[in-house]
Amino acid sequence: MTMNEVHESTELLPEHAPRLDWAKFAPEAYKAMIRLDTAAALGVEPTLLNLVKIRASQINRCAFCLDMHSKDALAAGESAERIIQLNAWTESKHFYTAKEIAAIELTEAITVLTDGFVPDEVYAKAANEFDDTELARLIVAIATINTWNRFGVSTRLVPGHYTPDS
Repeated sequence: MTMNEVHESTELLPEHAPRLDWAKFAPEAYKAMIRLDTAAALGVEPTLLNLVKIRASQINRCAFCLDMHSKDALAAGESAERIIQLNAWTESKHFYTAKEIAAIELTEAITVLTDGFVPDEVYAKAANEFDDTELARLIVAIATINTWNRFGVSTRLVPGHYTPDS
């Protein structure tokens, strides 16, 4: 019996209910987030953007966004191996380019902010890999996914129902 067959024959736990449909009760903010998300994606290479969205969502434990962005990445041709290894990237750097590692490190620094700032060496590494316009857009993309994650975890959006457009 394969693992898929085991999972299919095993009764899964029920889904939790979302707490609040924030988009319904704050439609102007939701529409503004959609516009920001669209603007944030401009000029950021799609493969890199997917990695950033997945990594921030891992850190923030946003299951809804992990579901969405992992499926988007797979639909766009990303390998399952690179997605799986992303949570352990410090031990799996050989799966990524120097530019991707710089973006992942910057994503972690902006997402966690435990020291109250992005360390100079992390910023310098990113600035070495991206020109000023690319770096500004990357920072906007990181900030945007972090905002989406906060909406997702605070309202307990339910993962598992997202289907990519492609």
